[in-house]
Amino acid sequence: MEKNAILSIQHVTKIYETIGEGVKALDDVSFELYEGELLAIMGTSGSGKSTLLHLLGAMDRPTSGKVLLQGHFDENMFKEPQATFYRRENIGFIFQSFNLLKDLSVEENIALPLILKGTLDELIDEKVDQMLEMIGLERWRTHRPVELSGGQQQRVAIGRALITSPPIVLADELTGNLDFNTSTDILKMLIQLKEQLNQSIIMVTHDPSVATYADRVLFFHDGKIVDEYTCSKTAEDMEMILKKFKLILETVA
Repeated sequence: MEKNAILSIQHVTKIYETIGEGVKALDDVSFELYEGELLAIMGTSGSGKSTLLHLLGAMDRPTSGKVLLQGHFDENMFKEPQATFYRRENIGFIFQSFNLLKDLSVEENIALPLILKGTLDELIDEKVDQMLEMIGLERWRTHRPVELSGGQQQRVAIGRALITSPPIVLADELTGNLDFNTSTDILKMLIQLKEQLNQSIIMVTHDPSVATYADRVLFFHDGKIVDEYTCSKTAEDMEMILKKFKLILETVA
């Protein structure tokens, strides 16, 4: 069965101009994200992971190369107001720090992307009810973020990212502020939602144990993809991901 590439990154380079010289944050990067795939991006600090997410979220623009969404290239996707429209219609964001609005309730935080899209109130209520059930927070719908645990706040952030059924979700160290047990619960829930909604996700992580939840792992170093691993969903995944990541660390050392 042929895989459907929902996102295609073609020869993307990003150079930040500094005094006297340019810093190449991404160097001729090419890969595809397939429909329903959870793709993990691993790499050392400064390897280009965050730059990549900024480009895919149209918060920055590449120096050269193309980003194609469902086979379509829009040369204006990195310019305003098209960039804002692209993000609103195509991207869901999950952040390490949750980024919830403290004065809004759980249900209001989740509903926010639908409100910004001008969705009808009755449809918003229906979708929020469904999402609250999916993330297991029906009882907390009227609570404020400060009244929730870190794991519950990240569930709200995931619900907010998925509420509009975006083609792509970008997750930046989504378990970075959570303990091991809570991280495991969040990752299991994310996998369940991915399969239920056929969601396509790019997840940046520095944690090999988090990467084992992915379908595929890309390893970045000095702005380039230096290795790749397809997870078998067996105990071997942790061993192989650790082995490949250690090779990168040895290169840095």
